Amino acid sequence: MTAPSTFGLSSEARNLHWLLTNLVEEVPGILSVAVVSSDGLLLLSSDPDLAHARTHQSEAAAGALEVRTGKRAGPRGSAADLATVVSGIGSLTVGAAKLMDYGQVKHTMVAMDEGSLFVMSISDGSLLGVHGSAECDMSVVAYHMALFVGRAGHVLTPELRSELRKTLENKTLENESTGSPR
Repeated sequence: MTAPSTFGLSSEARNLHWLLTNLVEEVPGILSVAVVSSDGLLLLSSDPDLAHARTHQSEAAAGALEVRTGKRAGPRGSAADLATVVSGIGSLTVGAAKLMDYGQVKHTMVAMDEGSLFVMSISDGSLLGVHGSAECDMSVVAYHMALFVGRAGHVLTPELRSELRKTLENKTLENESTGSPR
């Protein structure tokens, strides 16, 4: 695995990168992860094109899914697409909870034939989204997501969100100027 470049980042940003890397490495069947701000912007991702964590295990699971079904492993294979889906599901469930007057949404799980999507609230509207393979254990994924949320929630300040967003924007601009994919 190639560790994300955290040179020049604050200790909080480095810790959040480490937590995301640890989530992807420790939980079998996770294909991709995205942390999304309350306004739907991608803050942190396991997308390898953004120099974030992706393990051989998750690559193998993604490859097995593609061979078995002929489908790509993630939503179009991009962190931005996963962030869009996570943000949309988050908004939909918040609206449903308000309509039903049942309080705040804690988490959402969507089980599909060939995989799963998990969305969990982090803090002040920020969301953690995980795309898992069909073989992943939903309870293990949910447990590790809750650990991530518990550890990340108190450090995800407006300043840190801004720093993470700028880091992703700079990486995107860097890739575009060199002709690299996303």
